[in-house]
Amino acid sequence: MYVVKRVAQALLTFVSVVTITFALVRAIPGGPADFIRAQVMQSGSSSEVSMSEINSLVESYTNVDPSTPLHVQYFNYLSSVLQGDLGQSVWYSRPVADIIVDAAPWTIFLLSISILLTFGIGIVLGAVMAYLEGTRFDSSSTVVSMFLNSVPYYIAAIFLVYVVSIQLGMLPQSGRFTSGLDPGLNLEFIVSVFRHALLPIVSLVVTGFGGVAITMRGNAVQEIGEDYIRVAHLRGVPGKRIATRYVGRNAVLPMYTNFMISVGFMFGGSVILEEIFAYEGLGLYLLQAIEARDYPLMMGTFLIISLAVLVCILIADLTYSKIDPRISDQGSREAY
Repeated sequence: MYVVKRVAQALLTFVSVVTITFALVRAIPGGPADFIRAQVMQSGSSSEVSMSEINSLVESYTNVDPSTPLHVQYFNYLSSVLQGDLGQSVWYSRPVADIIVDAAPWTIFLLSISILLTFGIGIVLGAVMAYLEGTRFDSSSTVVSMFLNSVPYYIAAIFLVYVVSIQLGMLPQSGRFTSGLDPGLNLEFIVSVFRHALLPIVSLVVTGFGGVAITMRGNAVQEIGEDYIRVAHLRGVPGKRIATRYVGRNAVLPMYTNFMISVGFMFGGSVILEEIFAYEGLGLYLLQAIEARDYPLMMGTFLIISLAVLVCILIADLTYSKIDPRISDQGSREAY
């Protein structure tokens, strides 16, 4: 019953997002319909181009036929989106779905490595800080973590571009790989991809692991003070086992939801980062669509990013009870 409820809520939220994008198609001044009409009228006189032809062209780009009633427009748009038809880009003259399919793997590659490194470094550092609570290492690490966590990732990105790329010339400052290379599973291309992705990844990791470390430290300190840890010490359980299987495991569990949510929300955060590094992912295409007033591409990218956030939150909700059995036990007791 809980699974059905959460899935229904996610579907309702997604339909709400689709509804908002549909409203934007009609409400934005100078939106896609007006823009396409203007383009068509510039290419020929009004006697050469009929209004029905203009409406047909608008529908091919936006999946909305202005000549039909409002409710028909809405259901046609919803049906097209659910079938994966996001319209056609005005600027690139390509289907929006094709652009997203080309760009999404690069954004996923960039963000997945960044998130894994951010949480991996943060969890390990936070655990060490907890076990060395009150020491100079703990104090200095806390200060450094708080400082780095307060620095916006785009500030770190600009700083790295200026120092590492412009001043030192050690790494490329833009692009997904070296121009002229043929994409493929060869060493030269793979090395080029990682070299171009290194600075964006470092920008996210350096400004993100501090918050994870502080959270992990707080969770671990709380677990160390629990009664079952004292009992484990009295029973002679080895310290390494207590640290890894008891303290570490239970301290990480509350961070699982934050991990899944961050996966979704980092898609939105990729807009500025990909613009700084001219990295052709979803974020860069979204920003270019806004600048070019390419509303079909803008709304299609917005839908995909929103869907990624919804899916990650839904997965976190549905799997947390599997990760932490105490949640399901409490739910069972509440049911009775």
